[in-house]
Amino acid sequence: MTMLEINNLGISFGGLRAVDNLNMTIQKDELYGLIGPNGAGKTTAFNMLTGVYKPTDGQILLDGVDITGKSTVEINKMGIARTFQNIRLFNKMSVIDNVKAGLHNDYKYSTWTAIFRLPKYFRTERAMDERATELLKVFGLDFYRDALASNLPYGQQRKLEIARALATSPKLLLLDEPAAGMNPNETQELMDTIKLVRKNFDMTILLIEHDMKLVSGICERLTVLNFGKVLAEGETSEVLNNPEVIAAYIGD
Repeated sequence: MTMLEINNLGISFGGLRAVDNLNMTIQKDELYGLIGPNGAGKTTAFNMLTGVYKPTDGQILLDGVDITGKSTVEINKMGIARTFQNIRLFNKMSVIDNVKAGLHNDYKYSTWTAIFRLPKYFRTERAMDERATELLKVFGLDFYRDALASNLPYGQQRKLEIARALATSPKLLLLDEPAAGMNPNETQELMDTIKLVRKNFDMTILLIEHDMKLVSGICERLTVLNFGKVLAEGETSEVLNNPEVIAAYIGD
């Protein structure tokens, strides 16, 4: 079953063609990589998939439904969640409240219910606490539940950002350079975390990453972008041994 289908996707900023004719198909439960040199258009592609940018042309289908040009909120509700290259947590909020902030798609009550502390408010808050705690346990973060997000070690902040994204109940998880700034031990732990997420949540994952050890260790297929265009695509080992990819990305 196809989870994500991208057809002839492109975007222009003035005279700059940032992404041109991008085609990509990702199957359900697949762990797919999008790689390329800095400035190749990878994050721009992510921004189109999540509604930050509206494509100039092309089509995006999520689980068979056209999401092209929809807003960020609409796309999140339809099943895409993401993390960012630069961690974006609510630093002055507790760890558990960061996760609860991601539960808005599944748990709701009115402003009046909250103001007057009606029974539904307490029922919903209790259910959210239980769900958030379950997610924190998956990532080994339940011990830190009441700590400020800003006080977590860097690697744990990465895990918290992934946990918050999963709280929105996505079908597709986009990870934008999750290993950025990590040491080898943290990267290995991240690799294990991503595998765990895929297994435990039956999750389809699209990953942008520069760490080739991580990419080769977890991604089944890759697309390589260079100057906004697809340079190569296919099985991971085949793509990483492609002479054009080596020349453009890894360097001669």
